[in-house]
Amino acid sequence: MRHVAALFAGLLFSVGLALSGMTQPAKVIGFLDLAGRWDPSLAFVMLGAIGVHFVLYRLVLRRPSPLFSGHFELPTRRDLDRRLLIGSGIFGVGWALGGYCPGPALVAMGGLSRQALLFTVSMIVGMLVFTRVRQRDALSPADASL
Repeated sequence: MRHVAALFAGLLFSVGLALSGMTQPAKVIGFLDLAGRWDPSLAFVMLGAIGVHFVLYRLVLRRPSPLFSGHFELPTRRDLDRRLLIGSGIFGVGWALGGYCPGPALVAMGGLSRQALLFTVSMIVGMLVFTRVRQRDALSPADASL
């Protein structure tokens, strides 16, 4: 049942991304182009998502545990470190240049988009390079905190 619920959640998320236009790089870039031909429509998508999360997050946490686990796994760190800030910046630049973030790119690949495929392959290569560098840094005595 856990896998069925995960599949349903993924499909629902994919449909939402497709219907909202988040899988269309031109729409995303238009939203980010504040100095040019700004398209505010994705702001409504984001506000809707934030509103749903705001309400449901509080309702779900009233439960003693999640449906398919014995306990909730919530982030415990609250600090902003250099690694988080640099990673967020890289993510934002990639989103602005490519018009995709990971979820919408995977959904767009389902529509056989070459641009989404190129973005996803590039993203995976970047993750593999990052993992290799982190492993190398973990083996060296130098500070690997990035």
